[in-house]
Amino acid sequence: MSEVQRITVLGATGSIGLSTLDVISRHPGRYQVFALSGFSRLAELEVLCLRHRPRFAVVADEDGARHLRGGLLAAGLDTRVLVGEGGLCEVAAHPDVDVVMAAIVGAAGLKPTLAAVEAGKKVLLANKEALVMSGALFMQAVRRSGAVLLPIDSEHNAIFQCLPNDYSRGLGTVGVRRILLTASGGPFREMPLAGLSDVTPEQACAHPNWSMGRKISVDSASMMNKGLELIEACWLFDARPEQVEVVIHPQSVIHSLVDYVDGSVLAQLGNPDMRTPISHALSWPERIDSGVAPLDLFKVGRLDFQEPDELRFPCLRLARQAAQAGGTAPAMLNAANEVAVAAFLERRIRFTEIASIIGEVLNLEPVETVESLDVVLTADARARALAEEWLYRHGR
Repeated sequence: MSEVQRITVLGATGSIGLSTLDVISRHPGRYQVFALSGFSRLAELEVLCLRHRPRFAVVADEDGARHLRGGLLAAGLDTRVLVGEGGLCEVAAHPDVDVVMAAIVGAAGLKPTLAAVEAGKKVLLANKEALVMSGALFMQAVRRSGAVLLPIDSEHNAIFQCLPNDYSRGLGTVGVRRILLTASGGPFREMPLAGLSDVTPEQACAHPNWSMGRKISVDSASMMNKGLELIEACWLFDARPEQVEVVIHPQSVIHSLVDYVDGSVLAQLGNPDMRTPISHALSWPERIDSGVAPLDLFKVGRLDFQEPDELRFPCLRLARQAAQAGGTAPAMLNAANEVAVAAFLERRIRFTEIASIIGEVLNLEPVETVESLDVVLTADARARALAEEWLYRHGR
């Protein structure tokens, strides 16, 4: 690896991407931006290119590419602009890249993240859907290529920090009893159940502790985000679903815990700021300044915990069932959720109907063994079609 690490940031205009670039900018002698990608925020991507001067930029389509090329050329920048999934895979697997931040939201991030893994890169995984959809194939590729996979979700990064270095031998062999995955409970943790059907996208996106994109914010409000993280934890740490317990912790100060058979429970604490796990993974096994303020325990004052209510959060129950079913079930869960959340954000369905759509898709579609990426993508497409059929039948 070169002395200055060259970094591709997939999803540069999102909250994780921007936090990554903030950390990188604090260490100019250590990191260099190689490539940036953005989907629809072309103006923001252009600003980032002018600031960080990457060799490549990737956008969704040719119209966006022409627009971005024009702006960059006018500014005298020779950044090469690529298009679509092929462009994403190229900058993820490029031989000159050392580190890939995989921060594209949703299933769209699967192929470029897998390309980075197959090229043996150091992959900072913020795109949980890649593991949710293709966990067995993904982890096989990690082992085969020798890629270094480091989790960016604050919960999984916390677990990684609390596990011994040799945890890959198996959780039982290193004395781990349980993984405790913390959740804030989102904005509706205490709302009367009868009121959930009438909540608005604006309410769902108003997370009490974290600044996130709209889709992830809705997932947090429904606790599907935690369900996806449960599935991700099983693959990252070779855990069974019953070894992963979700704990609601409203303050979001403890990011997750590991329970050992001797009665010890190790926790990672910090202010709710994604620059902490990003800087940890970027510099691992060292540590660098992230720009995050020190945790003031006196200001925090108290730490609360409660068991999640699956009547309030049926998406969490559906995710656990998909984890237990295995095969294509997690991919179908994720696909149906993406369609349902998009419909909710467009005000076509009620918040409580997100779980209804996902549940129907999982009940209708048989679970298959994942033997190839084509099986995963076929299940993803079929689940999306079934979710769209639900919307059509209900006049949405």
